[in-house]
Amino acid sequence: MVKIMGRTIVEKIFSSHSNKDAKAGDVVVANIDFCFGQDGTSMLVIDAFRNLGAKKVFNKDKFRMVIDHSSPSPSIGVSEVHKKMRNFAREHNLKIFDIGCGVCHQVIPESGLVAPGDIVVGADSHTCTYGALGVFSTGMGSTDVAVALATGKNWFKVPETIKIILKGKAGKGVYSKDIILYIIGRLGADYATYKTVEFSGEYIKNLSMDGRFTITNMAIEMGAKAGLMEPDEKTYKWLREHFASQRGYETGRAKSIGYRVKNDKDAVYAEVLEFDVSKITPQIAKPHTVDNVVPVNKLKNTKIDQAFLGTCTNGRLEDLIIAYSILKNKKINDNVKMIIAPASKDIFQQAMSKGVISEFVKAGACVVAPGCGPCVGTHNGVLSSGEACISTANRNFKGRMGNPDAFIYLGSPATVASSALEGKITDPRKYIK
Repeated sequence: MVKIMGRTIVEKIFSSHSNKDAKAGDVVVANIDFCFGQDGTSMLVIDAFRNLGAKKVFNKDKFRMVIDHSSPSPSIGVSEVHKKMRNFAREHNLKIFDIGCGVCHQVIPESGLVAPGDIVVGADSHTCTYGALGVFSTGMGSTDVAVALATGKNWFKVPETIKIILKGKAGKGVYSKDIILYIIGRLGADYATYKTVEFSGEYIKNLSMDGRFTITNMAIEMGAKAGLMEPDEKTYKWLREHFASQRGYETGRAKSIGYRVKNDKDAVYAEVLEFDVSKITPQIAKPHTVDNVVPVNKLKNTKIDQAFLGTCTNGRLEDLIIAYSILKNKKINDNVKMIIAPASKDIFQQAMSKGVISEFVKAGACVVAPGCGPCVGTHNGVLSSGEACISTANRNFKGRMGNPDAFIYLGSPATVASSALEGKITDPRKYIK
């Protein structure tokens, strides 16, 4: 008798969505639970949808457009894009996250639109963020998202899974951003191409949901098709607190989905890697690649002109509070422009109620509307030639923040806040109580 090998979370998700006993390497047509586009990609989704001859979306409750990348509009051309999105939403009776709502990868999960065990496709490369909830989520081109929007299905090659076990406890001043930068630096930007990376271990178990989102958000930066974490009680607590009632599902349903896609004990992985996080120090990704990573002390005294706190990687409440704890009762260096963009309107309101926003303003920071802010380089903090920025974003490619002759360094919220105070890249541990 041939023994049937155990399945990974990804293989189980694709099996349940394709009515096929799917395993890594299989090509399947799978049902889509949710899809979306943002203002940098939705115009192409709309055009492709119409070119397909589609007359209606497959399910108006399972699609959203988000105006976040250039929000509010910085130009006439962008305003025309936003108008096209709003008109399409009215035409098909769709809801839209308009200016000031926040970044797609924050407002979608916090609004109850995805749940453990779902398949989500988005016209944005950091769609892998939702894997922190046990969702298979991946970025696709606008035409592929249009196909999903028209049919509720798309084809996939079921990816192999690399399991990364994170052991130990992070030291003072070391955060989830440091951990994922270290891993990407060790493995390289293309290490996990067309594979799912599943993060597990003691460190993940003890990590906050905000920290988990940071790690899965950056799975694409090591080439992964998706990042994933097995749902646990912390996941379901987050679901209950944030959106179970908004989605209209009973929490028990989400919980049963999550447990159904739990890994089998004899699941087969492409590779299993282990890292001891207790040995990791604060990390920085140097220009112009995310895998160009060194310990922060290798760059001490590197002058900066701008500090940016925000994005779908590190614009959540926990991130703002980390920076607040460092900036409170202090002044940002006179030679530094600090820009802060909360990831969503809800986070903005929570930060205001805790006095966090007021303290940022007192320190000399510029707080902008919830959204992507300077990250994509279309408005809000475009760098001038020769300037250097320390950022909590997920990418530091040449030209990423609007100028190919500028320099972007990536670090944690603590590193960004500490560097803003001193006007140079700074080890945050000196400011951590």
